[in-house]
Amino acid sequence: MATAQTAAVPTLIGSVQRALRLLEAVGAHRDGAPAKQLAREAGLPLPTAYHLLRTLVHEGYLRRESGVFVLGEAAGRLARGSVQQRRHGMITQSLEHWRDTIGVPVYFAVYRDGEIDLVAVAQSPSLPAVEEWADFRETGHAHALGQCLLSQLDEAARRDHLDRHPVRPLTPYSVNDRDALLARLAATERMRPVVERQEYALGALCAAIPITVGDTAAALAVSVPASQEDQLLPAIEQLRTAVGVLLNSLAFSISI
Repeated sequence: MATAQTAAVPTLIGSVQRALRLLEAVGAHRDGAPAKQLAREAGLPLPTAYHLLRTLVHEGYLRRESGVFVLGEAAGRLARGSVQQRRHGMITQSLEHWRDTIGVPVYFAVYRDGEIDLVAVAQSPSLPAVEEWADFRETGHAHALGQCLLSQLDEAARRDHLDRHPVRPLTPYSVNDRDALLARLAATERMRPVVERQEYALGALCAAIPITVGDTAAALAVSVPASQEDQLLPAIEQLRTAVGVLLNSLAFSISI
């Protein structure tokens, strides 16, 4: 009968451990290495190394070229995923700094591949973000981030977006129809904050500012409860002054 101490020890899959050691050994050689060298570096018997190397090649984690093994496309995808996670962490960390400095939730979104992409949100238990009760991608006409992003598109791109995501009132304060929204977007001044008051969610006010990240439409936003309306514009103005500092980390999001 297993003791409590024995039961607490995790079950380790030896073949997985050995395969990972081989991947690490291959990764240490930019130009690849032969099986015998990899087996020696991974501390494995040569027959075991050969079997695992063939499996890793079959799964796309390694390639065999001119008698040596190099990392394959599947391993590259793992590496890119790790880089993306680090980049996303940098963005979130930057937003969290300004959340704490300004005292409001902070949002960052981009318009990518014809859709609104909410990249990151910095909130906390004491500074909760607006609940996404209706899909942000489909309701860009109703929230400040979406309106700010759509205002940066040309008219054809706006109409295409609204063909795919029609205008529909979400609250009694929402824009009522497509023509009214298009007129509002056309009248939006390039560097002025876009403000919506309870158009997306009752009890929530939001403001967004456009920013330039390469050729991609992007926006930063803040939100406050309706009872704190006097904090909304000062908060977005504070965030506007931070844009130069934020841009280095936000630019990474385009490749995420």
